[in-house]
Amino acid sequence: MKFALRLLGGTIASLLVVTTTVQAQQQLPAQLREGASSDVPVATQIMRLRMNDADVNAYTFRIMDQLFTTRTVAHSGAPWQFPKVERPMDFTYSFNGKTHTAEEALERTYTNALLIMKDGRIVTEIYRNGMNERTRHMGWSMTKSVTSVLIGAALEEGLIASLDDQITRYLPELKSSGYDGVTIRQILEMRSGVDYEERYDFANPGVAASNHINALVKNVSRFADVARTLKRKSKPGDVFAYKTIDTAVLGWLIERVSGETVAAYTTRKLWEPLGTEADGFYIMDGEPGIGREFSGAGFNATLRDWARFGQMMLDEGVANGKRVVSANWVKISQAPVGSEEAMRGGYGYQWWTMPNSPAYSAIGLQGQYVYIDPASRTVVVKLSYFPLQQDSAAQETAAFLAAASAWAPAH
Repeated sequence: MKFALRLLGGTIASLLVVTTTVQAQQQLPAQLREGASSDVPVATQIMRLRMNDADVNAYTFRIMDQLFTTRTVAHSGAPWQFPKVERPMDFTYSFNGKTHTAEEALERTYTNALLIMKDGRIVTEIYRNGMNERTRHMGWSMTKSVTSVLIGAALEEGLIASLDDQITRYLPELKSSGYDGVTIRQILEMRSGVDYEERYDFANPGVAASNHINALVKNVSRFADVARTLKRKSKPGDVFAYKTIDTAVLGWLIERVSGETVAAYTTRKLWEPLGTEADGFYIMDGEPGIGREFSGAGFNATLRDWARFGQMMLDEGVANGKRVVSANWVKISQAPVGSEEAMRGGYGYQWWTMPNSPAYSAIGLQGQYVYIDPASRTVVVKLSYFPLQQDSAAQETAAFLAAASAWAPAH
């Protein structure tokens, strides 16, 4: 009798587990129920899928280490200190025929944090929505500019012989794909010609959205691995087409030629020599020991450390007297390739350039900026929470950044 009761109890417990699992799976949106099943908890998958939504992103963009497996980029040594001479933002900017105060831009352009530096001095440092100087904020595609610096470092170390080498010299796994015959330089310029539309319609996912779901939401594939199967859309070098998969391939290249993780290489070649004051981190596209760093859009850092990155570029590759990357790399990586007629200006080696200006910027999804203007010796870091497809916020921010650059604070 006791054996029968134990057997019945075990059966009921098993049925409860199965029922709970089925119910949990049914909670998943349709696009997450399709394809390979995931070991990531249902609630986490849903939050990852929704992390860019306007009703939560002011918060999710600063807690990515709670949503994802991460890999640390360690800081070390004494931080690079900047004098702080804060001044009121007593300038205005114009947008759509109206003039606004600089203070108005904070709310109008969905600002989480803002730092303005003039000639290496902090004149404005503002934290909002629960952020502070220790908060590490998602950079999204500002990560591409970090990856660019790492490619420059690998080139200078001789780990990469030439930017005109074909990528398959280092990643033979890409032979017979759309990347076969494409050079590293063409990938840096977003002119690889591979067929990968950067469209993230999760209700009707194409190749990019499906890759995002599988690699980052469900952790059932590596983000860069889809590069093996992509076809060619245009002749390499001919057409600019912005796509995160190109930068993911560059991250894979860094991993291969350095023999290190991308995080370890970032620590050694950028984060430590930069004199940062806090650890950064990458979100990973899988569990520990399996995933890669999301080198196309997954780096997180504090407001001040993002500013150190910008100041190093402004100072032609030098941070606090230490050479981080060559002046020549800084020069060529922020030089536009082709026309700057597009709304957002031109594009160099993973940096956006500003039309009719020497200014250039790392720009990330939904309002992340490290804006650098050599003419006025200005660096502006703006960490934001734009709603998706909020083009007006981006346009207004561009007007604000230009005005902030032209601003001459009172001594």
